[in-house]
Amino acid sequence: MQQKIAKFLIITGTFALLNACTAGPDYVRPTAVVPAAYKEVAGWKAAQPKDNCIKGAWWEIFNDPQLNALEAQVNISNQNIIAAEAQFREARALVQQARAGYFPTVTAGASFTRTRSRAASGSQGSLSGVSDYQLPVDVSWEPDVWGRVRRMVEASQANAQASAADLGATQLSLQGELAQDYFQLRTLDAQKQLLDATVMAYQKSLDLTKYLYAQGVDSSADVLQAETQLKTTEAQAIDLGVQRAQMEHAIALLAGKPASDFSIPVAPLAVVSPAIPVGMPSELLERRPDIAAAERLVASANAQIGVAESAFYPSITLSASGGFASPDISKWLTWPSRLWSIGSAISETVFDAGLRQALTEQARAAYDASVASYRQTVLTGFQEVEDNLAALRILEQEAGVQDEAVKAARQTVAVITNQYKAGTVSYLNVIVSQSTELADENTAVSILGRRMSASVLLIKALGGGWKAADQCRAPKPE
Repeated sequence: MQQKIAKFLIITGTFALLNACTAGPDYVRPTAVVPAAYKEVAGWKAAQPKDNCIKGAWWEIFNDPQLNALEAQVNISNQNIIAAEAQFREARALVQQARAGYFPTVTAGASFTRTRSRAASGSQGSLSGVSDYQLPVDVSWEPDVWGRVRRMVEASQANAQASAADLGATQLSLQGELAQDYFQLRTLDAQKQLLDATVMAYQKSLDLTKYLYAQGVDSSADVLQAETQLKTTEAQAIDLGVQRAQMEHAIALLAGKPASDFSIPVAPLAVVSPAIPVGMPSELLERRPDIAAAERLVASANAQIGVAESAFYPSITLSASGGFASPDISKWLTWPSRLWSIGSAISETVFDAGLRQALTEQARAAYDASVASYRQTVLTGFQEVEDNLAALRILEQEAGVQDEAVKAARQTVAVITNQYKAGTVSYLNVIVSQSTELADENTAVSILGRRMSASVLLIKALGGGWKAADQCRAPKPE
């Protein structure tokens, strides 16, 4: 018996040494085109060196308490984030499932059987009964000789890390969407404030026109024109209420709140576009969760090649069993009633009509596709950064020019209004100058809103406060 056990241990040790063999290629991170610098950053005001990175709560860079409170609700209550977190936990459980393949399977049980048979041949023989009590323990182990389990674990770990990055991408996307909706709502508030102030100014103009008409200076057409202008502007101010209500409802959805019980006080947009730390292009590969997720999927696809190739090698199984068996329950669990056995088996598929080869080719094709997807994600990331750098730079220049236009329009209204009072120009000139002033001021407000939206999109394109190291932790909704 000792010799048999020794042989079994020798065989087991040999298989352990063979575990150094691992089917499939070892993973090497695919290359991607990374520029040396951002093209559109030239001429754009970046953050100071002391602010060379974006913190996790990136929205705090805007210094808006209302926005901070809303963003805090996203990670807690948004159902899409909760679903993404559950998917991450599912992927992490799959890693443990794959690791279970390293270890043997042990089963235990108890059984009792009683058999009755005739003691002699013929129909007249006497019946006798035999009882059989068993308590077996069976051990079965398939050594990971060719690295199939190791590749499965490797693939599962990469998928779990990709899922963690997907969770980060979902959080960043929803946080960015909320910030954009919030600044759009504040832009609408600023436009409403502008229209309300314009309505008051137009009301004064209407009162002046009516007074001059009563004095016989103006015609009824001037009064009607002034009244038309006033009512048109009032309608525009009222119409903004529809957009604001819908935007408020969208924010409620992102914050995980019922739209019926959610409201945001009116407050015009009063912030300015902050200086955003851009960093180096090479940092983008570690700062964007979608790029990190795509890279981890490449690693998973690479490991799946090894899983497919391991099918070409023989399958080896070691087994052992032991326990107690006795026809007498009083002697069931005694040493003389013990039983044991050990054994091994090896099997190889000799014909499968090209199935294994097809599966291997499928795995390699999936790997090539994941590499292309990863590189495309990297290119998309750089495009989004460049797009929003250009938007911020150009909108800043446009805002400066538009401010000058607003100043000129205001001066024009003041001059033409005085000329109208003096009777040197018709009221039509006043209407034209006032319409131009309103259009210019409304454009200035829109440009500010677009700058805030571009700032949010740039932070999102840079990855927010996410880092690749976050994949190693177990992220949960805050």
